[in-house]
Amino acid sequence: MLQAPPSRWESVNELYVDDPDKDSGGKIDVSLNISLPNLHCELVGLDIQDEMGRHEVGHIDNSMKIPLNNGVGCRFEGQFSINKVPGNFHVSTHSATAQPQNPDMTHIIHKLSFGDTLQVQNVHGAFNALGGADRLTSNPLASHDYILKIVPTVYEDKSGKQRYSYQYTVANKEYVAYSHTGRIIPAIWFRYDLSPITVKYTERRQPLYRFITTICAIIGGTFTVAGILDSCIFTASEAWKKIQLGKMH
Repeated sequence: MLQAPPSRWESVNELYVDDPDKDSGGKIDVSLNISLPNLHCELVGLDIQDEMGRHEVGHIDNSMKIPLNNGVGCRFEGQFSINKVPGNFHVSTHSATAQPQNPDMTHIIHKLSFGDTLQVQNVHGAFNALGGADRLTSNPLASHDYILKIVPTVYEDKSGKQRYSYQYTVANKEYVAYSHTGRIIPAIWFRYDLSPITVKYTERRQPLYRFITTICAIIGGTFTVAGILDSCIFTASEAWKKIQLGKMH
């Protein structure tokens, strides 16, 4: 198999302390896609709150709910923004007209990402760390806490254009909560805080010596493989000749 020619461009990363996207108005765009296969769409809602005093129940802008399993379940897809302060957003039944007795919060998270989407060959990070998280076998009455540490990330391409995204780490727990009045209605919580450290990836041209070294390594590897194949073919050919000579005697 022929190997693709190496690129003259590489991504170099660095760390620094700063808010890289000062023109965002103190906001971060969020994209959430989650399925709750055992909860009706009329019960599903998104609530947002933070330390700046925001408390929004039943956020509906730029979102849609798609029935699943003949209307038994629901897929929620939404794009919204959060302030750059600690806070949370959660999927719950809090905005429903009437609260169900036993809401089933088992779920699958298809996507949770922040900021611009980065699809760059040389940049690999935790931009969708919760994508594929499957909680279908959890206790249906359990709440889920996802604790997120959001890391600002900048990608600067070879033309100098910058894109702003966010990676995140996550820890999670599930529990059935009670108060003095009884069991608390479960929810799926995403509690977030921002890291003061920014990761920056800069695309730049490889130094000539490194490019030549890469080319030589590829050529050397090709000759090595060719030599191994030639040796195998020669050995097999000699063995076949001996077999044929044995048949003649």
